Amino acid sequence: MNLKNRLTAWLTEGERRQLSGLHLKLFVYFAFLLSLFQVWSVVWGKLAPIQLMATHLTFILVLTFLLYSFSKKTDSRHIPTKMDWICSFFALGAGVYFTIHADRIAVRIPIIDSLSTLDIFFGFLFVILSIEAARRTIGVPIVIIVLMGISYALWGHHLDSLLWHRKFSFPEVVEDLAYSFNGLWGSPIAVAASFVYMFLLFGSFLQKAGAGEFFFQLSTALAGRSRGGAAKVAVLASAFFGTISGSPTANVVTTGTFTIPVSKKSGYKPSFAAAVEAAASTGGSILPPIMGSSAFLMAAITQLPYISIAMAAIIPSILYYLSLLAMVHFEAVRLNLPTAKKEEIPKASQVLKEGWYYFIPLIVLILLLLRGYSASMTGLFGILAIVVVSWFRKQTRMGVKEIFVAMVDGAKSSIPVTTACAAAGLVIAGIMSTGLGGKLTSIVLGLTEGLLLPTLLLVMLICIVLGMGMPVAAAYILTAMLAAPALMELGVSLMSAHLFIVYFSIFSAITPPVAVAAYAAAGIAESNPNQVGLEAVRLGLVGFIVPFMFVLEPALLLEGSLTQIMISFLTALLGVVTFGAGVIGWLKTKTTIIDRLLLITSGLLLIYPHILYSAIGIGLVILVFVVQTKRSRTVELSTPS
Repeated sequence: MNLKNRLTAWLTEGERRQLSGLHLKLFVYFAFLLSLFQVWSVVWGKLAPIQLMATHLTFILVLTFLLYSFSKKTDSRHIPTKMDWICSFFALGAGVYFTIHADRIAVRIPIIDSLSTLDIFFGFLFVILSIEAARRTIGVPIVIIVLMGISYALWGHHLDSLLWHRKFSFPEVVEDLAYSFNGLWGSPIAVAASFVYMFLLFGSFLQKAGAGEFFFQLSTALAGRSRGGAAKVAVLASAFFGTISGSPTANVVTTGTFTIPVSKKSGYKPSFAAAVEAAASTGGSILPPIMGSSAFLMAAITQLPYISIAMAAIIPSILYYLSLLAMVHFEAVRLNLPTAKKEEIPKASQVLKEGWYYFIPLIVLILLLLRGYSASMTGLFGILAIVVVSWFRKQTRMGVKEIFVAMVDGAKSSIPVTTACAAAGLVIAGIMSTGLGGKLTSIVLGLTEGLLLPTLLLVMLICIVLGMGMPVAAAYILTAMLAAPALMELGVSLMSAHLFIVYFSIFSAITPPVAVAAYAAAGIAESNPNQVGLEAVRLGLVGFIVPFMFVLEPALLLEGSLTQIMISFLTALLGVVTFGAGVIGWLKTKTTIIDRLLLITSGLLLIYPHILYSAIGIGLVILVFVVQTKRSRTVELSTPS
């Protein structure tokens, strides 16, 4: 491949190889060793933080260069190339160097204790390899942001006014990137190398034990008999699976292969069926108890207890999924879709009888978190609980082979999360060392003139734009560093500010033009991706509204008196159903334009937790309901018998 073609290929992300033979064995055993190391580090390991992070990152880099090709445009999409082996060898070398010198690196005083030539070489090597791994697994956008951050650190002293900073030499930049706890070894990679990995492993074990099929059958039993049950099954199944996987796209391709064809067959348009799956899968990342990786990263950055974050997210997640179910129901009534035959739907009692024990690992997680156990140890006990409960039935029993495969799958799923966190750490280093974070806070507040609502809108836009080109973890970390201080400067609480950013980092997965979850669903439904994306945004509108509401009134995050929380919750429940009716265009009967506007307005007033607004919202709902009742009676009387 000539230089021009190689440069062009570099501008695309890599592609997962279908490894076979010796290459597959090497990858599988190396992935298993990573999972084994992670379990050992939780139970018996007494490693220094840098030793743990460097070892973890080394494993991930080697696995990345074995599994992901240089580019989708290259011919090396099945077998690792010489360059891949060279990168893997250098990653191993850098990992060994950092592990050996971990104690010295941990206690050295930045700037005062100079770096040796070998320190600079291996530090720079880790940085370059991490950037390349992020490009292959995530894409070019995150790389561009990283390179912009490094360039700003190197040459920002040439800028004028607010963006100027003191001059940094190349060794100083390498020091910030690879030898500080703000850079490569900051909180993102620390989280990825500890409890995020254990919960990814937990999800892998849960799937291998057959929990995915159980939750799908349970969703079918609960919602399958109602009108439009197929799409409601998609909502519930995606919620169950999404809270474990934490990846909207992975959720879509896992549950969507079942739910989308069934929804189409039951009478929904292909774009609507795909949009339901995309919106429901995306919401899994905000659904407790696990919430994907974003909640763990938020816990590490804010130092808030994870269980507090999960508790605060309960009401918003319920509102989101209730709104989805309401819209699916109103659409089914509007289309007059038939209900499924009773014999085709399993009984909930029978499904629970056969798989009730799958709830035990989730209960173990919640109880241990409430009792104050570390997230890593909680994840490990959850995994042990899965293995134990899998033995309750012969068909789901996990033996040595199944455990081995689950550990390999867990390592595989952690690759993009870790590479994203490593890249985000490099950006954070540039922000911290140059003081860019404070400058951007001033810029944001200057643009919005210190007004809360415009600031929230700007932060939402930043989250969505960043989220279009990178996973939730990276988008959240970068926006949290850049924008959270601006929100807190305006009096927003730490919990509200960061959850606001988490929400919009997640919902960028269904926001056109780069709606990755919607694109995945569109492929399964054989529908137009942009149409699916717009439909998914329409269905997921409550997910875009609720964050503004809980910032303005934290009662929706369980902050306040019990009475205040209950009133806010109940009025918001009515609000999301009313809002869904307005969006779909059906309440008791088909709505007029005025009806829809009144329903949407009343829904917004009810979601916002304020007694006066709620009273007005209830009045508008009653008004529309009475008008529609009279209209339907008039139609019935005028219809000849």
